[in-house]
Amino acid sequence: MKTETIFGIHAVQSLLNSAPKRITELLIVKDRHDQRIKKVLAAATSYQVKVRIVDKRDLDALCEGTHQGVVAYAIPGRTYDEKDLLDLIESSETDPLILILDGVTDPHNLGACIRSADAAGVHAVVVPKDNSAGLNETARKVACGAAETVPLVVVTNLARAMKKIQEKGVWIAGAAGEADVDIYSANLTGPRAIVMGAEGDGMRRLTRETCDDLVKIPMAGSVSSLNVSVATGVVLFEVVRQRSL
Repeated sequence: MKTETIFGIHAVQSLLNSAPKRITELLIVKDRHDQRIKKVLAAATSYQVKVRIVDKRDLDALCEGTHQGVVAYAIPGRTYDEKDLLDLIESSETDPLILILDGVTDPHNLGACIRSADAAGVHAVVVPKDNSAGLNETARKVACGAAETVPLVVVTNLARAMKKIQEKGVWIAGAAGEADVDIYSANLTGPRAIVMGAEGDGMRRLTRETCDDLVKIPMAGSVSSLNVSVATGVVLFEVVRQRSL
């Protein structure tokens, strides 16, 4: 049976809280007895998850990132496609908020974007099948558990998926440095999707042309742009601010 390796206290704790039955085995570093580890162990015990105490070097060999003394083997979670995205929009009890990432290939950035999406109440994150980072161990670790709660929808044709989102009454705003309107002047309320492009190249041409509006983050300093995960947080929380007015 195929399994995923999930590491880091936040990511493992979130999985224990949301889908403990997916975990086939939990590895805990020996000689660590702090409160965060105790909390993970308590949750594992309550859900009858198999726990194995191992040496730190064993965990180091399993992970490329910082495991914080905790690694879980888990059955892969649910995958989401274009139909699931439309179902999520239709079933939303509030105005849907969708994050679309076009060409974000760094798993660290993907994980950070998912973390911001979770904090902002995003209903789904959409990425293209090609030219995009996948939800690997690094992305899950950086997401700090948000990867277990925010659906990541992988679509074959991003522009086509965007048009179907628009048909559901969702307006799409793409972030672009050359836009005439900044995010604080634009109306970002109502059913909304936000598109963030890759660092450097930004959105692809067809993605840009499919957007209803283009908006920019005003920049006061000498740098011309922000890291995509930072920019994503800025734009999403301006949507949150406008919705709260």
